[in-house]
Amino acid sequence: MDTAMAEYIVTLVASFLAVAVVLTLHEFAHALVAYKCGDPTAKWNGRLTLNPMKHFDLFGLLAFTLVGFGWAKPVPINPYNFKKYRTGLFLTASAGIALNYLTAFLFYPLFLLVMMLFAHTGYIPFVTDISLEFTYRLFAYSLSFAAFNLLPLFPLDGFRIVDAFNKRRGKIFRFLRDYGQWILLGLIFESFICDAFVRMGVSQFAYFDILGWIMEFAVNILGWPITKLWGLLPW
Repeated sequence: MDTAMAEYIVTLVASFLAVAVVLTLHEFAHALVAYKCGDPTAKWNGRLTLNPMKHFDLFGLLAFTLVGFGWAKPVPINPYNFKKYRTGLFLTASAGIALNYLTAFLFYPLFLLVMMLFAHTGYIPFVTDISLEFTYRLFAYSLSFAAFNLLPLFPLDGFRIVDAFNKRRGKIFRFLRDYGQWILLGLIFESFICDAFVRMGVSQFAYFDILGWIMEFAVNILGWPITKLWGLLPW
């Protein structure tokens, strides 16, 4: 097996494991907050759990692993069970985003600790690579999934946050609701194609990767307070 193929396999394995953690925490947060706001629907459907298998959507998982953006099975809720309709809807929709950002804050020092560990122990084939890739992607995917879900496109959390505050159902709202999922699929497919061309050596395609720009924004901008704060410690 050549070096490039070995690196690609390591990246895929690390991505898959990181996605499993990030998606599970995100969906669990939705289910827990919905339950606390008075809606037991997610619990009744077995979604108030940290079991990844209960949350996975096969195509969403593959998209996230290959492209860095994807989705899980939406947590079922009945907003009419909420003690306060709009408050419950907003808190439930934003719970996954908030938890992803919190876990990014916690995953980054884990990545730094792993780097320190192997700096002292030396390079261990495969173990070093998978450990560094996995812990970094826990941090990066937490941020990118938070940013991705802020997009106001159905069925993402950003749309549900808009829905919580939007009493009118105008043309823009209906467009985002009716065509949001197709726009998302188009963006993910476009990102996959751009990434494939970049891997073949056509680096110019990176400039056209729309979701790639979101990923870069998430890690560099949203992640800046996290990296700066932890960087103040004497590692």
